[in-house]
Amino acid sequence: MSNQSQIPVVVNGAMGRMGCEIVKAIAAADDMKLVGAIDRKPEAVGQDIGEIAGCGPLEVPVTMDLEATLVMAQSEGNAVMVDVTHPAKIYEQVRAAIAYGVRPVVGTTGLTPEQIIQLAEFAEKASVGCLIIPNFAIGVILMQQAALKAAEYFDHVEIIELHHNRKADAPSGTAVKTAQMLQEVKPSFNPPQVKETETLPGARGGTTPEGINIHSVRLPGLVAHQEIMFGAPGQVYTLRHDAMDRVCFMPGVLLCVRKILPLKSLLYGLDKLL
Repeated sequence: MSNQSQIPVVVNGAMGRMGCEIVKAIAAADDMKLVGAIDRKPEAVGQDIGEIAGCGPLEVPVTMDLEATLVMAQSEGNAVMVDVTHPAKIYEQVRAAIAYGVRPVVGTTGLTPEQIIQLAEFAEKASVGCLIIPNFAIGVILMQQAALKAAEYFDHVEIIELHHNRKADAPSGTAVKTAQMLQEVKPSFNPPQVKETETLPGARGGTTPEGINIHSVRLPGLVAHQEIMFGAPGQVYTLRHDAMDRVCFMPGVLLCVRKILPLKSLLYGLDKLL
């Protein structure tokens, strides 16, 4: 494929475990070219991100300068920034990308509902596509679709999400998104049966506005896992997705990079693209 038809991609958070997988996936995609690699590790500045990610030299040096990279990507035309950084910085980074006309694909969770609304307004005003994707795994979308059907028949549901202990936010964006999707079926779940008392604060997890309890587990050895447990008299129906390797997210990442180009506004969730 000629360079003219390749999608220019910047990876923000390129040296993280997810970032390195994305670098390798972009490098292997015929219709994409990696043009920028941003990370906050000063000792890596100037090093070839391809060498760091383990896919061979790409002649793309690591930089800490987000703005300069966005300016460069803007000059390429139809550029995309895949952001897998930290919740504390994500809002400003996504807003900056939109301002420069570089379409953000956001894999970092932790944005508040208010921030998402503000970014949606900004993206629509700028006519720049933006994707906020709590989870890139296709299997998660299938799990959520099955949960929507189950919610028609069950009034009681809880969500357990399990991630590695370097994940900064809790609960996960996937768990929050799942609860929001279930609200499309019913406005509330888990009608109280007794007056509960927590002898250990937080033992019942966090409760969403829909009345769904979410429990977050953080342990080394985990990657990304979620259970949706429905209960009714005499039965429990459990849906579970396990991401054993970050490579499972790459088809979703590449799909987002390809699908974002014609968009002029913000979409939330991979399900909107399938």
